[in-house]
Amino acid sequence: MKDSQNGPGTSLLDYPRPSVAVDTAVLTVAGGSVCVLLVRRAEDHQHGRWALPGTFLRERETLADAVLRCLREKAGISGRVPRQLQVFDDPARDDRGWVLSVAHVDVVPLAALEEALASDGVRLASVTGEPELIAGLPYGHADIVAKAVEWLRAAYTEAPDPGELLTEPFTLKELRELHEAVAGSTLMRDTFRRFMEPQLTGTGQMSDGTRGRPSRLWVRGRE
Repeated sequence: MKDSQNGPGTSLLDYPRPSVAVDTAVLTVAGGSVCVLLVRRAEDHQHGRWALPGTFLRERETLADAVLRCLREKAGISGRVPRQLQVFDDPARDDRGWVLSVAHVDVVPLAALEEALASDGVRLASVTGEPELIAGLPYGHADIVAKAVEWLRAAYTEAPDPGELLTEPFTLKELRELHEAVAGSTLMRDTFRRFMEPQLTGTGQMSDGTRGRPSRLWVRGRE
């Protein structure tokens, strides 16, 4: 295919093409804070540094397959369906060359990460409690984490626990505490209840009172 605007004999193959990578921000809530999963790099480049799970796209491999391969091989995570977040195309993001990152995000309950976190090469980092670690991530990963947290917080303003971090059934207090951890701020109890209750279904049961007085138990979704 010739490009007539760039002179005779110019082909699309004559233009430089970037490498394509996928990087995934796996988010959860632990210790009352949004946390992101990091892996210690085993590759020669940036060896030993903490980073998001990431990999280069292989020939004729889909983005989704590359993400799942990377999570499985680098973090020991499988059975997930991360979603595309954004393309990060800063030419300076990777000192190895021109690399576009198709960033993905997934929200995973802490219990589902226990096996992955048993490895010395995998850890969680609090996005608010460890700002220096997050800011120092290689390959522009700090920007990906920031965008992923922004997306997560927006999602949690619209619906009760859309990432299904809580085990059902739960109390409204437990739900509010989770949303406060995601938001990074205190939420008005009555305003939260009025907005969330219509999006929940009561189980007709009460909590056992081990954490305060017995309260109604709920599950996600309208009746």
